[in-house]
Amino acid sequence: MKNNIFKHIFLATTMVVGLVSCEDRELITIDEQAAPIVMDLSTESLVLDSNFPSNPAITVKWSEAEYTVPVEVKYNVEISSKESFDDAQVITTKAQSVTYAAFTTQEMNEAVKKIGLIPYQSQKMFFRVKSFVGTDDLSQTSNITSLMITPYLASPTYEYEDLFLVGNAAVGTWDNNAGDSRLLPLMKTSSATKFTFTGLFKSGADIGFKMIKEKGDWESQFGKGTVDGQLSTVGSSGNLTVPSEGYYTLTVDIAALTYTLEPAAIPTKTYANISVIGTATSGSDIQLTKSAHDPNLWIGTKVNLKTGVFKFRANNSWDVNWGTNAEFFGTGVAGGADIPVSAEWNYDIYFNDATGQYSFIPVQ
Repeated sequence: MKNNIFKHIFLATTMVVGLVSCEDRELITIDEQAAPIVMDLSTESLVLDSNFPSNPAITVKWSEAEYTVPVEVKYNVEISSKESFDDAQVITTKAQSVTYAAFTTQEMNEAVKKIGLIPYQSQKMFFRVKSFVGTDDLSQTSNITSLMITPYLASPTYEYEDLFLVGNAAVGTWDNNAGDSRLLPLMKTSSATKFTFTGLFKSGADIGFKMIKEKGDWESQFGKGTVDGQLSTVGSSGNLTVPSEGYYTLTVDIAALTYTLEPAAIPTKTYANISVIGTATSGSDIQLTKSAHDPNLWIGTKVNLKTGVFKFRANNSWDVNWGTNAEFFGTGVAGGADIPVSAEWNYDIYFNDATGQYSFIPVQ
C-alpha cells in the first residue's frame, strides 16, 4: 500500500512539472491544414546502361513539409520493390532547403541492388519521400509513385594490379594470348608492388620464364637484368631460370626491380579433383581444371560466381577443404572461413592445393 501511495504522488508531481514546462515552450506539430508532401519522378521508365555510369539517370522532386513552427527538417528518399514498402531502403538524405535528389546511372544501379531487382529485366520500382525532425520524429510521408527500371549487372570493385607468369619453365608455354588460362597470376600481397608464387619450375636448354602485367601484352614484361636477382623491363631482357627442376618460391618487387628464387618443399599429396562450392555457386560443385604443368595448380575459366561465399574442396567432399575471409586473393587454410564474393560476375579462378593460395580475378 505504501508503495502505491508513493507511485501516485510521483506521477502527479511529474504531470504538474510537465504542464509547467509546456507553458514555456511552443509545441511542434504537423500542419494539418497544409497539403501533404508531393513527390514526382523525372521519368516513367529507365534502362540503365553500364557504358555510361556517370550519366544522369533520374531526378526525384518533392514539396516542402510544413510544421506549425520553424524546425530543421530532413528528407529521406526511399525505394522498394513493393508498394507496401516492406523492403524499404533509404538511398539518400537531404537537408531542409533541398527538395530534390539527382542520381547517376551507377548510383541508381547500386540502389536497385539493395532491393534485389534482377539485372537485365524490366521491373517496377517504387519511390516515396519521408520528412522528419531530429532523429526520426514527426514524420510525414509523400505519395508513392513508381517507374519501370532495367538494371545491369555491376562489375566488382577490383583495385589490384596483377602479374602473370609466362614461359615454358613456369607454365609450360610461351604463348602470350589474352585468353590463355595457362598463364598464372602471382599471389598479390599487402604491398601493391610485391608478389609471390610457389610452384613447379622446369630447367634445361632454352627453358625459362618472364612476367607480364597483362595477358597478351609484351610491353609490360619483366625479364632478367644484368645480374641474378635483378629484373629488367627492356624487351630484350633475358629469361629467368632455375638451376634444376623443382619447386621454388618466387618473390618479386616490381618497384625495386628485384626477385628471389628459393627452393620450396615438394608437395606430398595430389587430388583427383578440386572444386569450388557455396552460396556463390548456388550450392553446386564447380570443377576446376588441373594444370598440365603442375599437378598442384587448379584453374577455372570465366566461372560465374554469385554474391555470396564459397570454399575450395577436394574430391567433392568436405573432408578436405580450404577457406579464409579474404576476397579476390588469399591463403586458404584447412577448414577455414568462407571466402566472400561481393558481386556476381565471371571470374578466372586459380588455386594452389599445396600452399592454399588462391586468386579469383574478374573477367569480361
